[in-house]
Amino acid sequence: MLDNLPRGTICIEDIEMGMSRHLRKEVTDMDIELFAQVSTDRNPVHLDDDYAQDTIFEGRIAHGMLTAGLISAVIGEQLPGHGTVYMGQTLKFLAPVRPGDVVYAEVKVVDIDFAKRRVTLDCHCSVDGKKVLIGEAKVLAPSRKFD
Repeated sequence: MLDNLPRGTICIEDIEMGMSRHLRKEVTDMDIELFAQVSTDRNPVHLDDDYAQDTIFEGRIAHGMLTAGLISAVIGEQLPGHGTVYMGQTLKFLAPVRPGDVVYAEVKVVDIDFAKRRVTLDCHCSVDGKKVLIGEAKVLAPSRKFD
């Protein structure tokens, strides 16, 4: 991680509209290889330089879900953080992420249902200021009442 805000929990009682959190991470060859092993997605566009050169990407790219996993990291570690339950996520992939790219992943609170502890987060990832992924997450936030 290049920069990452403190990890922990923000309970539903303390979440506010517009609140945001982020992280930055360089996507490495090792990240791509490990993701391929864990997911069993060994598509050569991610792992084989020669193969990937002949694709529309003209080179290797990271798995889209590896990039999306950075959104999950912000949600699970920062906002709302530990104790959060994912309810849903939409994703739209706008551009590839390549080995060596530094990805900026950010989530921002756009709706809160305090009674049901539900939070809607606008999500995006970017590389060099260009969005590569956009989406929306719905989560169940932790509450001090249940700690």
